[in-house]
Amino acid sequence: MTELKLTDVGKTYGGTVEVLKDINLDISTGELVVFVGPSGCGKSTLLRMIAGLERITAGALEIDGVLVNDIPPAQRGIAMVFQSYALYPHMTVYDNMAFALRIARKKDDEVRAAVTAAADKLQLSGLLDRLPKELSGGQRQRVAIGRSIVRDPKVYLFDEPLSNLDAALRVATRIEIAQLKEAMPDSTMIYVTHDQVEAMTLASRIVVLAGGGIAQVGAPLTLYERPENEFVAQFIGSPKMNLLPGRIVQTGQQTAVELDGGGRAVSDYPSNAAMQDSPVNIGVRPEDFVAAGEGAHIFSGEVNITEALGEVTLLYYTPVGGADPVIAKLQGIHPDMKHRRVALTADPSKVHVFRNGVSLLYPEGRNITVQPH
Repeated sequence: MTELKLTDVGKTYGGTVEVLKDINLDISTGELVVFVGPSGCGKSTLLRMIAGLERITAGALEIDGVLVNDIPPAQRGIAMVFQSYALYPHMTVYDNMAFALRIARKKDDEVRAAVTAAADKLQLSGLLDRLPKELSGGQRQRVAIGRSIVRDPKVYLFDEPLSNLDAALRVATRIEIAQLKEAMPDSTMIYVTHDQVEAMTLASRIVVLAGGGIAQVGAPLTLYERPENEFVAQFIGSPKMNLLPGRIVQTGQQTAVELDGGGRAVSDYPSNAAMQDSPVNIGVRPEDFVAAGEGAHIFSGEVNITEALGEVTLLYYTPVGGADPVIAKLQGIHPDMKHRRVALTADPSKVHVFRNGVSLLYPEGRNITVQPH
């Protein structure tokens, strides 16, 4: 049983540059937790602090109830898989995987058993006599993972392990990591990535980092379907969620919003009378829009560009007032919609409402603002 607990953890460089602050997170045995966030948000820094490669300047990190802030990396029971494979080029696959065990003075039969078991899990059994230069990128990454497995650590840390692979290899290796986790259900893993697909498909929980703190923590579909704030709403999902400004004109179990562009949206998000006439943004994901025909609509405008992707067509609308373009994702192929005026609507259950940057469903939520790099 391995549990991690981060309490008010922070990181400051030079006493003035605050990278992370007030990180509070509990990670349970058997979880695969993924850290995501924009470039520079501190996700790799947080992973390195857990590993002991970066000093924690505030707060406490506990592993199985033991404070490890000042414990060296080698004594934390953690194995890390880096973005670069970092394999010894003159050693075979077997020797690369066995190296840490030999340094720990394990007996030869123990080393052989551990390497053989890890190689079987990672489909490397037929490659143990090869040098790294004789392997593909995906095979090298599996060797790097195997080098961690043989140590039988308390926690596995992955720092963007697939970013050096091409698209096809990323898909294949991502599936292999998912299968590896299935084969090791009690292992605790923390995984850093900038790839939403990796996060959504691998994670038991996602931690979205932004603005030096945690924007939201939850299961992948929870973050997708019920984002707590506008930042998470637009960060999770591709293309990102559309945000349209308006004012609340009806409160109650459903909330009605008159939009600045002339449309009207009804949401299943509840509101109270004190919110009447409040400025809000309604959010609709591109895939939740449907063509409105001649009826009531949320948004109407001229389609500027269409992207026919086969199973779906993306419609890009002319930006209104200098804002981001509105994007709709419609099923099927619709090349005839380019330069036409097409109205859009959405089911009330798919319409999000954000007041002061925070979802009406999470009134105590945090409004995240991130400075562009």
